[in-house]
Amino acid sequence: MDLRGLKYFQAVYEQGSVSGAARVCFISQPSISSAIAQLEQQLGVELFVRHPRGVFPTAAADSLYPYVKEMTNGEKVILGLFSNTPAPVPLRLGLMRSLGAKRMSHLLTAITERVEHLELTLVDPNEPCDARVILSSGADSHQEFIPVWTDSYYLALPASWPLAQKELIELQELDGLAFINRSPCEALDRLKGRMTEQGVKFQPRANIRTIEYAWPLVAAGVGAALLPDWQEIRDVPEIQLRPIKCDPIVQTIGLSVRNDRRHNPVIKEVIAACNEQGDLVPAS
Repeated sequence: MDLRGLKYFQAVYEQGSVSGAARVCFISQPSISSAIAQLEQQLGVELFVRHPRGVFPTAAADSLYPYVKEMTNGEKVILGLFSNTPAPVPLRLGLMRSLGAKRMSHLLTAITERVEHLELTLVDPNEPCDARVILSSGADSHQEFIPVWTDSYYLALPASWPLAQKELIELQELDGLAFINRSPCEALDRLKGRMTEQGVKFQPRANIRTIEYAWPLVAAGVGAALLPDWQEIRDVPEIQLRPIKCDPIVQTIGLSVRNDRRHNPVIKEVIAACNEQGDLVPAS
């Protein structure tokens, strides 16, 4: 079996398209397609389903990928044995958007200190990766979820607003309140559901995706936002965090790893680094 063809398979799997694989492999698209077709013929299976924007991996490709990745990583180790520089230790880590910059920095520092010669690639949690930092709701039965942090969500209000002077916010007081709408956000979706149940109108003032953009907008007086109780947010004098009188909105964030990767030496170090971080308390 041609190792080069397996490398091209790995590139297509990770990039999600033949064109993307061609770019990272510095080779033409027809060469990639030909190598995949030859590999499919050798194995007697279909590895990818083509669609207008790229390819979807089949179940056979999902089964093949971890073995190919180990083979290509092994090649790097072998080459490293006969070079003057240590072989890099690759790690693809999926990170959710609302982890928080400070918390992410602490985690990545801990991982890099634990794993020598680490070659770290940060990707979206939905992309192929060795481990993912996600919400507990995102893990499935084929993965082990190690809880790390628990975030309690509060209403973040501009300190100058009269509503910010209240210690507890009634759900009805959110009716028509200017909100910073962040999507995707499971916590905010839960609040919207409770507001709908009570006939309370959700009024978006701004629409964003990244949590780090939310509290500067609140501090500027643009609107209110539902935000986690992070110390970096509490330290902003222009913002007041207030609890909402309803069922608490809490989310658990942790590390998700495939069951068959749990005892991989690098993954074990990543798990240890995560266990050092949160102890199920908000980031500080």
